[in-house]
Amino acid sequence: MTFDRSLKIAPSILSADFANFGAEIRAVEAEGADWIHVDVMDGHFVPNLTFGPPMCAAIRPHIKTVMDVHLMIAPVDPYIDAFAAAGADILTAHLEAGPHVHRTLQAIRGAGCKAGLALNPGTGIGDIEHLLDMVDLICVMTVNPGFGGQKFIHSQIEKVRRLRQMIGDRPIHIEIDGGITPETAPLMTQAGADVLVAGSAVFKGGSVSNPAPYGDNIRAIKAACATMA
Repeated sequence: MTFDRSLKIAPSILSADFANFGAEIRAVEAEGADWIHVDVMDGHFVPNLTFGPPMCAAIRPHIKTVMDVHLMIAPVDPYIDAFAAAGADILTAHLEAGPHVHRTLQAIRGAGCKAGLALNPGTGIGDIEHLLDMVDLICVMTVNPGFGGQKFIHSQIEKVRRLRQMIGDRPIHIEIDGGITPETAPLMTQAGADVLVAGSAVFKGGSVSNPAPYGDNIRAIKAACATMA
């Protein structure tokens, strides 16, 4: 992965047809998705249960872009090697998931993946200052993690603005996860984000047999951001 700050849309397969993941991924990539976002939830750290390493390994051959795996699990460290072996390009762990996040980030990079760090809406950015040289991506949750389709939390805009200043010229992506629509996306790109995770906002109105709406939805988000740039 070559670093660049151009706007990237990362559709969350949590909003895709679970019975047809391979075809959904191929369709949404063909319609302009930049990354594919995989939400891993354990029913413990967050109140939902989704996918594990075998599913990630199964969909990996269908992903031609970037496999962006968001680990909403605790503990994280015992599962890093399995998700890396399943083909993740980026592994993102939550700051709140354990007491030794520096070790976790080391392990992710040691497994050959880009290291991401996610922050819940109630978490400040002070604790990540000494981790900036360990991360390739910071994911700011703009909903409380655990479910798709939640309402965007506007207080996170200022967090992203401050985070962007803290990062400076370091090659670190700022990813936004939760409530992204053509209305909220420009607020985040203006604040400094460059990766937008979108679930229902991308997949609504389309299907494997009718994928054109996926492209229309992706272009609508990007156009809204370009208009406000």
